[in-house]
Amino acid sequence: MPKKNSIKSVLIIGSGPIVIGQACEFDYSGSQAARSLREEGIEVTLINSNPATIMTDKVVADNIYLQPLEPESIVQILENHKIDAVLPTMGGQTALNLAIKCEEMGIWEQYGVEMIGVDIAAIEITENREAFRNLMYEIGVPMAPQTTAKSFLEGKEIAQEFGFPLCIRPSYTLGGAGASIVHDPEEFDGLLERGLQLSPIHEVMIDKALMGWKEYELELLRDGNDNVVIICSIENFDPIGIHTGDSITVAPAMTLSDTTFQRMRDMSIKMMRSIGNFAGGCNVQFAVSPDEKEDIIAIEINPRVSRSSALASKATGYPIAKIASKLAIGYNLDELKNQITKTTSALFEPTLDYVIVKIPRWNFNKFPGTNRELGLQMKSVGEVMAIGRTFQEALQKACQSLEIGRNGLGADGKEMTSQNDILHSLEHPSWNRLFHIYDAIKLGIPFKTIVEKTKIDIWFLKQIEDLIKLERKIDYYYSTFEYANESVVTEKKKVVVLGSGPNRIGQGIEFDYSCVHGVLAAKEMGYETIMINCNPETVSTDFDTADKLYFEPVFWEHIYDIIRHEKPEGVIVQLGGQTALKLAEKLERFGIKIIGTSYEALDLAEDRGRFSKLLEKNNIPFPKYGVVESAEQALELADVLGFPLLVRPSYVLGGQKMKIVINKEELDLCNL
Repeated sequence: MPKKNSIKSVLIIGSGPIVIGQACEFDYSGSQAARSLREEGIEVTLINSNPATIMTDKVVADNIYLQPLEPESIVQILENHKIDAVLPTMGGQTALNLAIKCEEMGIWEQYGVEMIGVDIAAIEITENREAFRNLMYEIGVPMAPQTTAKSFLEGKEIAQEFGFPLCIRPSYTLGGAGASIVHDPEEFDGLLERGLQLSPIHEVMIDKALMGWKEYELELLRDGNDNVVIICSIENFDPIGIHTGDSITVAPAMTLSDTTFQRMRDMSIKMMRSIGNFAGGCNVQFAVSPDEKEDIIAIEINPRVSRSSALASKATGYPIAKIASKLAIGYNLDELKNQITKTTSALFEPTLDYVIVKIPRWNFNKFPGTNRELGLQMKSVGEVMAIGRTFQEALQKACQSLEIGRNGLGADGKEMTSQNDILHSLEHPSWNRLFHIYDAIKLGIPFKTIVEKTKIDIWFLKQIEDLIKLERKIDYYYSTFEYANESVVTEKKKVVVLGSGPNRIGQGIEFDYSCVHGVLAAKEMGYETIMINCNPETVSTDFDTADKLYFEPVFWEHIYDIIRHEKPEGVIVQLGGQTALKLAEKLERFGIKIIGTSYEALDLAEDRGRFSKLLEKNNIPFPKYGVVESAEQALELADVLGFPLLVRPSYVLGGQKMKIVINKEELDLCNL
């Protein structure tokens, strides 16, 4: 059927401030949805409280409300505008929870607002773990042995029945908040109490932990005619026990047999159809036993777009949020022509002849003393995505994209950790386990030991072993490159915009906002725009933001190759945060024109010593200072300036590595 003529105005609910577990992927989905609906002549009103997003900019929606995501704000909007429908699936858990609250208060009914893209029944049954488990039992989809507990006493009784290890998962929480795997009975009481406290309905699901099982995700779209397509299959490098947002993931699934994939596909479609009668998107997660039987167990289903949806959209080129929005207003998949490939309808399932690798980005160094071990509660603040012809190529490029001082996985001159530390890291994963797996194989630690401690599929480990063998073969060479290049260069004037890479504390979505506006401004001036970025969550890496997108590491060797190939008029670095600024010196040295703020001006502002001299020259007051390049110089300067001292490195963002020190012992610990 064509779009519903009754829908002339739609309210999109955003996701609010960026938090761990819910980041700028919803800026991407909300912006894409708004553009998709406006293409159909629909007035779009958008509410979000995050000023750093492009979705709250006037170029995206007709009416913008930078308001708290509360029912009172919704009522204000409905009083000011005639809203026909609300689309809550583009704003993560925050939007779904607000939609439920408004439904319970009778707000949607009072103002005659239809919910599209999902229905209340689907939200409630997927968030209420007991109801979801019962539904899966009814439709014949297996789940791990599990029971809900609404009190501390109930939880204790369940633990006695199941035995350890156990998983505790609070209902109605985001990013695995309050979730934990419990191996030690002595830890159970405290973790159970925490889970009950964090659940808005004071409920947790306790299930038998499927430690070592492999984890997969499928991204689905369904239309009003009940047509369902699988957009992407995603495999977790890490097994059950690490939140999927903290896991390295690979698309398409690498170690899944076709027979098991078809069973999983059928299960996911059955699950989506069972939770409600709506047109839109879903993300379904499964566990698969690591033995030959490949038993499948459902974990959960999210009736909305997610971070994985953003990854799948960028991985396949299929604009999930755009199509989901059109399905929500009544279109069927076969009616959506020229939306993706320009020649076929949206009723198809993408096939990848390349490999995508996503690696999360953590910021543990900002919080000394915190528990760095990964588990069911998400701790990453961002992620990078890389594209390669093989898993190995994509893995190396993703490691380069992380901006953690590594040139890739291995072969970059970094010293290996001690064997004892490596063995501990394999069993207790943190941000560096991937690098320690590389070190473990290089040291000759038996594969059997690595598999026992990590439960990672041996196929992935063999791929890393092959990299080590290659490294040994090409050790007197500098690097290796693919000879083929499918990027067609036009005769147009071009501008390159450097993106900001992965989200991290101190550098986030605000730079994506700047980059998108830079691209739009360059387009208005008649330039062909070229975007270079590696963050799958962002609007800057959306399919139709720039004229040309290089989904590559914001890393010198890749950028230099692109610039030599494209021969742009110049490069804009001032919009991509510290990531782009750090490349300005090399651009200058290689004679590549920097458009906008020059390297000289950038260095003057970023170099603490040069900036202080500028202040002195202009008679602007500033604290006494000194510039040092070694620990010895720092100690000498401390005698001159006296304590307390503020230690500030140049070219950093968000106060990274800045410290106040009160004595020479603390100054020694600053790792100058």
